[in-house]
Amino acid sequence: MASYLFLCLFLFFPHLYASFSSSGSHSCSHPEAASLIQFKNSFSITQTWFAALYCDEIAGLKSYPKTNSWKEGTDCCSWDGVTCHHLNAHVISLDLSCSWLYGNFPSNTTLFLLPHLQKLNLAYNDFNHSKIPSEFGRFESLVYLNLSRTWFVGEVPSQVSHLSKLVSLDLSSWIYDLTFDKHALEGLVQNLTEVRHLFLDEINMSSINPHVFTNLSSSLRSLSLAGCDLQGKFPKNIFDLRNLNFLNLGGNQNLNLDHLKFNRSSNLEYLDLKWVSFSTEFIDSVDNLKALKYLDLSGNSLFQGLSVSITNLSSLEYLIIRDANLFAGLPDSTWSPVSLKFLDLSHSNLSGPVPRSLGNLLQLTHLDLSMNQLSGQIPLSILNLTQLEYLGIAGNSLEGSIPDEVTAFPNLIHLDLSENLLNGTLPSWLYTAPSLKEIYLSQNQFSGHIKEFQSKSLELIDLRNNKLQGPLPSSIFKLLNLTHLFLSSNNLSGVIEFSMLSNLPNLKHLDLSYNSLSLTSNATSTVNLTSLLLSSCNLNLSYNRIEGKFPQWMQEVGNDSLTYFNVSHNSLTEFEQIPWKNIAVLDLSSNLIRGNLPIPVSTINVFLISNNSFNGEVSSLICNVISLQILDLSHNNLSGIIPQCFGNLSNSLEFLNLKKNKFYGTIPPTFAKGCYLSNLNLNGNLLEGPLTPSILNCQGLEVLDLGNNKINDTFPHWLGSLPQLQVLVLKSNHMHGSLCVNSSKSSPFFSKIQIFDLSSNYFSGPLPVRYINSFKAIINREKIGITVSYMGVYGGRDSSFYTYSIGIVMKGQYMELVKIFTMWMIIDLSNNQFEGEIPKVIGKLNLLKGLNLSQNNLNGGIPTSIGNLTSLEWLDLSSNRFSGTIPNRLADLPFLSSLNVSENQLHGQIPQGKQFNTFGNDSYEGNKGLCGFPVSKGCNIIEPAAPNVLEKDGSKSNIAFGWKVVLIGYGCGVVLGMSVGYVVFRTGKPKWLVNLVENQHEKRRRRKSKEVNHGNRRRRI
Repeated sequence: MASYLFLCLFLFFPHLYASFSSSGSHSCSHPEAASLIQFKNSFSITQTWFAALYCDEIAGLKSYPKTNSWKEGTDCCSWDGVTCHHLNAHVISLDLSCSWLYGNFPSNTTLFLLPHLQKLNLAYNDFNHSKIPSEFGRFESLVYLNLSRTWFVGEVPSQVSHLSKLVSLDLSSWIYDLTFDKHALEGLVQNLTEVRHLFLDEINMSSINPHVFTNLSSSLRSLSLAGCDLQGKFPKNIFDLRNLNFLNLGGNQNLNLDHLKFNRSSNLEYLDLKWVSFSTEFIDSVDNLKALKYLDLSGNSLFQGLSVSITNLSSLEYLIIRDANLFAGLPDSTWSPVSLKFLDLSHSNLSGPVPRSLGNLLQLTHLDLSMNQLSGQIPLSILNLTQLEYLGIAGNSLEGSIPDEVTAFPNLIHLDLSENLLNGTLPSWLYTAPSLKEIYLSQNQFSGHIKEFQSKSLELIDLRNNKLQGPLPSSIFKLLNLTHLFLSSNNLSGVIEFSMLSNLPNLKHLDLSYNSLSLTSNATSTVNLTSLLLSSCNLNLSYNRIEGKFPQWMQEVGNDSLTYFNVSHNSLTEFEQIPWKNIAVLDLSSNLIRGNLPIPVSTINVFLISNNSFNGEVSSLICNVISLQILDLSHNNLSGIIPQCFGNLSNSLEFLNLKKNKFYGTIPPTFAKGCYLSNLNLNGNLLEGPLTPSILNCQGLEVLDLGNNKINDTFPHWLGSLPQLQVLVLKSNHMHGSLCVNSSKSSPFFSKIQIFDLSSNYFSGPLPVRYINSFKAIINREKIGITVSYMGVYGGRDSSFYTYSIGIVMKGQYMELVKIFTMWMIIDLSNNQFEGEIPKVIGKLNLLKGLNLSQNNLNGGIPTSIGNLTSLEWLDLSSNRFSGTIPNRLADLPFLSSLNVSENQLHGQIPQGKQFNTFGNDSYEGNKGLCGFPVSKGCNIIEPAAPNVLEKDGSKSNIAFGWKVVLIGYGCGVVLGMSVGYVVFRTGKPKWLVNLVENQHEKRRRRKSKEVNHGNRRRRI
């Protein structure tokens, strides 16, 4: 903002020549007045956002329709924006900046019939993407021309270079709307020999060599080429111009200044090099700029550490280094620029403590150290900054209490210490600071009571996510300027009479969610809120004797101004219709509301009514709400057929959740082309029939959950072509057939899939090798750019983030996850009829966290390649026909915390050590061949004989002794065997021997029969 204020000196107060008076006795000529009237009539009057922003807020100038004062038959010299020569009354100056002009700029406009014009300012109007007429070159007397931010497009005409008397030229554009031809720019630089101030911001110069500016006038004072996409080396001689005091090259990321240095003769006062490449040597030369007052070096990734040369600039008033990789602490030495007024080092990876020496900058009005890695406590010396108007140290790791002194910060307007580890009670000066307007202290650990506010200037209070307790102070309802009050997620208690809010005429946003507050109302007064959040507020409706109905006073909140209303997690029981005409976000979820579903109003974007008791059918009238983006009707008792028109609504709808209702029939057969759906959740209904291929029109679909229905179909292979699909749940349906793909196409299927759940169906055949090879997201996360976050969608006018939810079996337990972590990679093919062996390619899925193949007919050995799944946390192979041993490599899986291989035909010793020492007997039961910890069966391990070592002395006697022992044992065994055999054949078969043999044979027969039956058994989850 400071840079824009500085620029205002040139945009609106050029001080380029003596002012002219229109108070003379002459009136303007009729032809010139007629030309002005005709020019006025070429445009309509339309107030624009950029006029309000740049003119009213940044420059401090009032934007208004100046041409409204232009009346035929009156002296044009008295019209707003018109200046005439004091002798001959010719129009010599026209300032229509910020005048709300809108329309195409005529190429033959009568404006060009004003030959005596010396100054023309049309900045910040909207000429609707017109081209700059070449006739501008006819203004031979023009010394000042400002066409900045006027929505002109195309090439700058070369005729502009004919204006050789120009002292100030501003053609600044809106991000490359305008471009410069190389020859046109060369002509401009060569011909404008008188130019002192040249502003060409955001004109596309990507194809122009920066050396074209080498021949600029030596009398140049201001040069601004911000955001022009200049590339290559910038000419050195520009830095040698002794009259240059304003230089802005910011936003040219491919511009190279490494070879340049500032010399001591420079008179630069303003230097903006944000997002420009420069070297450490270049920055060190900044020390030569003794007159420098404004310095912006933001966005340089190579700029490490805060150079001492910068802190030694004694004239410096504004220092901005945002979004840089400083990766260092702030120097605690005494800062030389005691005249510093504005210091912004936010988002720059600063670490260490906040230096005490900052308290020496007594002129400082703006201090922003937000979003760094600062730690420790806020130094007491910060109380010395009595001129401070803005204090921001949010998003760090500061701890301890805020320094306290009753008279601290008498000029503070904005305070932001949110997202730290600060604790203790709120400082006393917070309640008394006379100028304080905005308080941001959310997401800390403050405790104690909120005391009475004495300052009346407060407009915003944000104390969310702390440990504050007790009642709200009564003074909070006397803050007449308050627009935002956010107190959610604390331990506040007490009763709030809702009518007290009517004492706050400017209050627009109120969030009291997640406290122990009781909200009542006995009054009929209304509150004109824009957003109201009352989640978990223990609404006490008994005071109104309404017996659970939606209270009348709540319906009147905001009247037609309310756009955001959240009363979730309460005990409301009735809600008949939506009373607010302009509501955009309505959250009634997690109440006890019964009855038919209310039809949302046409303005709604987000409609959340999950976890209630709504019943009946959903009216097709809901499809008239074409602005609907997020619709969550899950966990109710809604029934009937899903309105077919939902498929057409998908042109606006992004999030549709109908989970856990009683809908029947088929899924809507048609989804419109250009479908915006990213989440479609129909889990837990009674839906039948096949899936519709028109779902492929939803190319942005990320989550498709059709589990727990009665869908009877083969596997929809075509879903694999959805480019963004990350979660597919088809569990617990009647789906059948093989997953093998016969197509010869090589294009990958399900390349972004992360959760693949086909459990509890009737799929058969081998496991799908082609799909496993195509699961690129599980194979290599880096290639698809997954970041650590939750899956969800932004919606509503405030672009809030709404997370997806899912129900999965994790480590043998069913869990409802209200958020889906983007790092979860899960495959569940359990309870089907898959057969054959586990393919070795399963070992490619190195990011897999959960694998469940239980209750199938899989056989063969457990592949050792599973040992490659180093991210695996749970593995369930139970109730199959696996044989062989458990691979020892599984014991090396570092995160494996749940293993189930029970009910198989495994044998051998169970691997020991690491995670395997934590698994119980139930992980292995039903495998009689397994032995070792933790099962009761021990392993008869024969220790291998030690290799014989034949010594030179006595070797023969040792060998002879060994053979004697063997022969003696062999002879005894022969004698005993012949004796037993004689008895058996002499007396007949002994009964005990017959029973023993027959019992063993019967056990083997039963085991074989059991295994056959087990292969056909199914258990539903």
